[in-house]
Amino acid sequence: MQFLNSMRNIGVVLAFFLTSLPIFSQEITVLDSETGTPVVNIAVYNRDKSKTIVSDFDGKCDLSIFSRNERITFRHISYEVYTSTKALIARKGNRVYLNLRPEELQEVVMSVSKWEQQKKNIPQKIESIDARSIAFSNPQTAADLLQNSGKVFVQKSQLGGGSPLIRGFATNRLLLSVDGVRMNNAIFRGGNIQNVISLDPFTIKNTEVIFGPGSVIYGSDAIGGVMNFFTQKPRFSFTDSLTISGNVNYRFASANNENTAHLDLNLGQQHWASYTSFTYNNFGDLVMGSHGPDSYLRNNFVVRRNGVDVLVDNDDPQKQVPSGYDQINLLQKFVYRPNSTWNYDFGLYYSETSDYSRYDRLIRPDDSGEGLRSAEWFYGPQKWFMGKLQITKKGKNKFYDGVKLTTAYQRFQESRNNRDFQDLIRNTTQEKVDALSLNLDFENKKIGNLRLYYGAEYLFNKVRSEGSWLNIATNEVNAAPSRYPDGSTWQTFAGYINGEYQLNPNFSLLSGLRYSQVWVDAQFDNTFFQFPFEEADLITGALTGSIGFSWFPKADLQITMNGSTGFRAPNIDDIGKVFDSEPGSVVVPNPDLEPEYAYNVELGVRKNFHDKVVLKGATFYTYLVDALVRRDFTFNGEREIVYNGELSNVQAIQNAAKAYVYGFELGMDAFFTDNWSLSTNLTLTEGTEEDDNGEDSAARHVAPTFADVHLIWQNDRLKADFFLNYNGEISFDDLALSERNKPFIYASDANGNPFSPSWYTLNFRSQYEISNALKGTLSIENITDQRYRSYSSGIVAPGTNLILGLGYNF
Repeated sequence: MQFLNSMRNIGVVLAFFLTSLPIFSQEITVLDSETGTPVVNIAVYNRDKSKTIVSDFDGKCDLSIFSRNERITFRHISYEVYTSTKALIARKGNRVYLNLRPEELQEVVMSVSKWEQQKKNIPQKIESIDARSIAFSNPQTAADLLQNSGKVFVQKSQLGGGSPLIRGFATNRLLLSVDGVRMNNAIFRGGNIQNVISLDPFTIKNTEVIFGPGSVIYGSDAIGGVMNFFTQKPRFSFTDSLTISGNVNYRFASANNENTAHLDLNLGQQHWASYTSFTYNNFGDLVMGSHGPDSYLRNNFVVRRNGVDVLVDNDDPQKQVPSGYDQINLLQKFVYRPNSTWNYDFGLYYSETSDYSRYDRLIRPDDSGEGLRSAEWFYGPQKWFMGKLQITKKGKNKFYDGVKLTTAYQRFQESRNNRDFQDLIRNTTQEKVDALSLNLDFENKKIGNLRLYYGAEYLFNKVRSEGSWLNIATNEVNAAPSRYPDGSTWQTFAGYINGEYQLNPNFSLLSGLRYSQVWVDAQFDNTFFQFPFEEADLITGALTGSIGFSWFPKADLQITMNGSTGFRAPNIDDIGKVFDSEPGSVVVPNPDLEPEYAYNVELGVRKNFHDKVVLKGATFYTYLVDALVRRDFTFNGEREIVYNGELSNVQAIQNAAKAYVYGFELGMDAFFTDNWSLSTNLTLTEGTEEDDNGEDSAARHVAPTFADVHLIWQNDRLKADFFLNYNGEISFDDLALSERNKPFIYASDANGNPFSPSWYTLNFRSQYEISNALKGTLSIENITDQRYRSYSSGIVAPGTNLILGLGYNF
């Protein structure tokens, strides 16, 4: 009996202890979500601010004054506002993780030296797009992510596309980088490319866009700018136990009946972490707007009935048939950090699309002008795989304070498939590129106020290319000319040094040099064409440099100036391509090419008026010499040859032009109250190409004047943005010669000549925090249902587009 009484008493004590546990465990810790370090002086309060406390030096605070389900707000000048309840915080181990505010994140950039630098010390113009801005704009693709920023113009030949234009340059004169690894490969072409859509916007943590040459750090191709995408990093646990977190997202868009699903999962321990992401996109045919040029309508399209191509009327001429496609994106990252000195980062990236039509080729009229030239023109699945290993060591050393070794393997795969109307032969070319890269980068901060960044790079690309044709009636398959010399290689080795010198707290000087050696080897097959040469064996070198300063004559005024050079070495696409470039013309190989060089100067000004209004301006001028351009050529002494059964004018890439590009970039941010703000951007660019005969013509990749104005309202839970997008006109006289040859994608002026009309759209975006874990987005794009086509684009932009999104984090 005494034993039973003792057990009863113990039970009472345990019950009291368990029921009292929440009272004794109401101390929480507030931590930085990136570093895991405590955040000091966090203001914590309830809805009416009748209860207020502040976190101590260790980031700790006692929530006992708050009730279990009372809504609590955490606020700090440098961090995003966070709201929760004691009950939810307890479920997460009594820890609160805060994210830096976007403006704080933008103070540090990685792209200029591959190491963290203060943005205020950089003389070049850099724009950062953080994950919160990306989530708010809710882009369908990474190309849309860039376009939504208002700083980059994007051209689209088809829905599954997006070719950025920066300061009058595009495609192979811009460099794409993901997590520090170069995406540009040996077959990046001068025509519009869509490789950027291989990146999943859901996984992008930050995007940094460098305007102007970046060849000192990135080598060949970085003439007009660099777009560096940084994906999400696995997050460590700052406790002794495993932490599990993640996100689930869904998005719907009405203009192309989009359905997108995304899931990511983070596992974290103190020394290792894993991040897994999966995204599936299903895009239907895109519907254009109701108000605009009738020539943009899709009045008819080709179908195959009973073994015959038939031109049929489109029941809905605003629907662009066919333009839809599917895409999947996978990302797996592992990070191991045994101590504060070493860090091992391993990542696997994969993206694959379905077949998708090249819409601008499907709307080309035939010679009669009554029908369509192509029955089929589509890209095969675009596949991209990358495996990356990066090892970072930090700590004092005789030669460096930090060293970073990055190795990567990439596989690119694409194909082109086309068949003329009433033709039984479908022509196909398939390309695969294996790309190896090795980067060794050092940081040294030892020499007083001088910080040095230096390193070396080796790249190797091998191109596999095959051609074939298929008789769709008999299924007979035969070999055909390949697009590139099969087995050709492109490789480069380079070394660079970059320095940042702080003369005083208000004046910093940056300068750098790089030397690159490039080797190209291509063996030509004479099976289908009798080339007047057997191989292309090029060895070229380039020395590039930059120098600039950032000066604060006053605390609220910044002046920057920068001079730099950039280059692009000929690649396999320049030297060895055989391709139907446009109706009636064919591009043939030219092994006698040299690098093109750019010389750039820019001036920037930033003025802050009492933290209420910030004005930003930049002007630039770029001179391109020995420009690699497509011009008339001869092949075995002939100016015309038969290609795919058609007598075609012979052209080739040649060092045959100079180019002048200049412009202005203006912006303003105004903060009226804690809730209301205004943001505007305006970009004006002009450019001219001059050939060897001294004849001028408009530069093809100079975008029209474009601008946006955003009126934003936000509080702790709701953000709303009403904005206008504007694009100026490009008249026939200002249209590049190559664009004049594509009248079917343009409107007609009063004289019947093609031109690109001006256009505007009114738009609305909003994001609402339903709970701490659940967020919803609602956007309406092109509210007035304008029918417009962006400059040089084949696909017509969406009409009124309702976008709904739902995101849950756990």
